[in-house]
Amino acid sequence: MRPRPDSPTPLDRAAGARRGRIAHLRRRIPLRRVVQALSLLVFLYLFFHVCWPYGSEHHADAMRARERIEAESFLALDPLVSIAAALAARAWVWSLPWAAALIAVCLVIPRGFCSYVCPLGTCIDIVDRAVGRRFERFRVRRRGWWVHLKHYLLAGIGAAALCGVMFSGYLAAMPVLTRGMLYIAGPIELGLRRGWYLVPPMHAGHFVSMGLFALVFALTLLGPRFWCRCVCPTGALLSLAALLRPAERRVKASCSACGKCRATCAFDAVGADFATRTLECTFCRTCAAACPSSAIEFARRGAAGPLGAPNSAFGEGAALSRRGFAAGVLGAGAAALGIRGQAAAADGDPAIVRPPGSVPEREFRRLCVRCGACVKACPFNILQPAGFEHGLENLWTPRVDADWSGCDVTCTNCGQVCPTGAIRALPLEEKRAARMGLAIVDARACLPYAGREECRLCENECTAAGYRAIEFLRVGVAVDERGAAVPGTGFAAPVVLAEKCVGCGLCQTRCFNINVAGKKLLAESAIRIAAGPGREDRMRSGSYRALREAEQAAREKERRAREAAAGSGEYLPDFLK
Repeated sequence: MRPRPDSPTPLDRAAGARRGRIAHLRRRIPLRRVVQALSLLVFLYLFFHVCWPYGSEHHADAMRARERIEAESFLALDPLVSIAAALAARAWVWSLPWAAALIAVCLVIPRGFCSYVCPLGTCIDIVDRAVGRRFERFRVRRRGWWVHLKHYLLAGIGAAALCGVMFSGYLAAMPVLTRGMLYIAGPIELGLRRGWYLVPPMHAGHFVSMGLFALVFALTLLGPRFWCRCVCPTGALLSLAALLRPAERRVKASCSACGKCRATCAFDAVGADFATRTLECTFCRTCAAACPSSAIEFARRGAAGPLGAPNSAFGEGAALSRRGFAAGVLGAGAAALGIRGQAAAADGDPAIVRPPGSVPEREFRRLCVRCGACVKACPFNILQPAGFEHGLENLWTPRVDADWSGCDVTCTNCGQVCPTGAIRALPLEEKRAARMGLAIVDARACLPYAGREECRLCENECTAAGYRAIEFLRVGVAVDERGAAVPGTGFAAPVVLAEKCVGCGLCQTRCFNINVAGKKLLAESAIRIAAGPGREDRMRSGSYRALREAEQAAREKERRAREAAAGSGEYLPDFLK
C-alpha cells in the first residue's frame, strides 16, 4: 500500500526526532550554560597553557606561538580594571576600548558579562551547585543593606582612584580570580610539572589573597551568586548600563504568581511582586524558561502590553542609602590619602626592584591591578608578589627576587601579559637594554675582596648572558721591600661597569645558589641588585636602546674632552685622567 503524500517518510521522522532531541538539550542545557562553559575553558587554557612559561629555550617566542588568544583578555575585559587604572594614573590605558565595548554590549544584555562570560561567576555557580544547595539553613531569605554593598564599594574604588590609589585590584572580579588561581593552582601546577623545589615560599600576603578567594565561594552558603549580587564592584559598574537598556524583562498580567521565576533567579532580580529589579537582571532568561504560563517576555523597553507589576531599579526592600554611599566615598578617600602619604614617604626606598619596562614608581602603583599575571608568566619565578613588608600600597605588586632566579635574556612575558601597561610590552632588543637596577658588590662579603679565595661566578654568568658588565681588579697584592708587586699574590675581585649593567640579577642568583645555599660560605649573596635613582630606567614611553646610545655618546664626548684637556697641558686630577 502506497503511503499518502502528506504522511511523514522515515527521513522526516528521523529529522523530527533529531529536532526533538536538540530542543530537549536546549531545555536541559541553556545557551547561557554553553557560553559559560566555553568561557571558563578559555580562561583555564590561557592560565595553564598560554601563561605556562616553560617548554622552550626562547621564552618570548614560545609565548607568542602559544598566544592564539591574548593571555590578558579576561583582565582587559574587566571594565573596572582599566577605568580605575586610567583614573588613578591620569593616563590612557590600552584596555579602555575593551571596557567600552563590554559596557556597550551590556546596554543590550545588562550584566551580560556577569551571567554569560565571567569565569569567576561560573566557578561560583559550580560551587553553589556542588556545595551551597546542601546547606539551605544558611540562606539569607530577606533583602538588607548588604544588597547595595557592591555599589558602596564601587563608589569607594572610584573615590580612591581619583585620589591616585588603585583599590580595584583588590576586589574587581578578574584580578581576584587570577590572583587566587596564581596562589593556589599555580604552585600545584609548577610542583607537578617541574618539581616542588621550584615553588617559592609563601608569606602573609599569599594567605590573605587566598582567604579572600575562599570567601568569594564561602558566600554561596548565604545564597546563589551572593558575591556577584551583593559584593562584586565590577558587577555594580556593569549594572549601571541597565539604566540605558533598550529592552527589559516584562511580566504579563497572566502571571499565576507560582514563584518559580523567583526560585530560579540566581541574581535575585525578581521581586516579591514578580516585577524586575532592572539593575540586577542579567537577561539570562532562566525565569522565562521556568514560567509555566509563559507570562514573562523580554521586549523593547516601553513596548505596549499588559503588565502585572511595574519594573524598578532596585525593587522593594532596602533602599540605596545616601549615608552608605557617602561613607564608602569618604572612607575610601581617606584610606587612599593615608596610603598615598605613606607611599610618598617611601618613594626613596630602593628596596623594591621592579620588572623590566616598568613605568615610574608612582604611576606603576596606580596602574598595577595586583592580578599576578606577570608572576604567572615569569619563567623561574624571578617575579614574586610583594607582601606586607613593603606596605599596603605595594601589596601583591610584582617585585624581583634575584636570590631565587635571574631575569632570562630571552623573555619579555611580563610586559606581554600586563593588562594596564604598568609593565610595558617591549621587543626583546628593547628589554635587554632596559635597566631594572644595578648590581652592587659587597666588599665585606665578597670572597676575593675578603681575601678568602678566588671566585668568578658572577662574571661567568654575566658573560654568558651577553652583557659583559663585570671586570676584575687585583686586590690584596703583596709587595716586596722595594714596593714591587709579588707575582701570584692577591685575588681578582669583581667590579661592576654601571654603563653596561641592566640589573638582570643573574649574578646574584649564581652567587646565592653556590656560595650561600650550596657551599654555605656566605650568609647572603655578595653581589645584589639595587634600584633607585640613577640605577634603573623607569620611562612611560620612549626607547631604552636610544637612551643607552645617548648615554654612550655623552660618555664618549666627555672622554674626548678629558683627553684634549690632558694633551693641552692643563692640569687634571689623577682620577680624571
